[in-house]
Amino acid sequence: MAKFSPEEKIQAVRQYLNGNEGIKTIAKSIGVHPSALHQWIKQYKIFGEDAFEKRYTSYPAQFKLDVLNYMNEHGTSIRETAAIFNIPSYETLRQWKVAYETEGYDALQSTKKGRPSMKNKNSNTKKNQAPVPESIEALQAENERLRMEVAYLKKLNALVQNKEKSPNKTKHK
Repeated sequence: MAKFSPEEKIQAVRQYLNGNEGIKTIAKSIGVHPSALHQWIKQYKIFGEDAFEKRYTSYPAQFKLDVLNYMNEHGTSIRETAAIFNIPSYETLRQWKVAYETEGYDALQSTKKGRPSMKNKNSNTKKNQAPVPESIEALQAENERLRMEVAYLKKLNALVQNKEKSPNKTKHK
């Protein structure tokens, strides 16, 4: 589906509201599904032209939950609910619903996207990190492994030194 500017959406809605043409005719003429045009009309009736302004909003988890609860309590469709709450894409609601049904409330929490900032990167250097407490068993196992490694290296060193001391000459009788 093509992207439409706010002006194009308003023009299509006004064309419908003038009463000269039906939703299917207008939708076909501009190349959009009739249900999308129907949603634009609902949004326009509730919020006016402000419904089509570009917004880049991060919704809090509680708002998402309230929207999903409203949809369940009132039996509204995903498209209707998106129009009522002025959410630009009904697909956003569908994603919230699936996430909530599969993973619960925690799935509605917003996560920061993109690269971590330099400030966070510098604060995570080894100098600033506190040592991670480990279990006694893990420390004992590591200690034993290191002792065995040292013992192995000592034996290897002794063998190398013995080989260097002894001449490689063989006696022939």
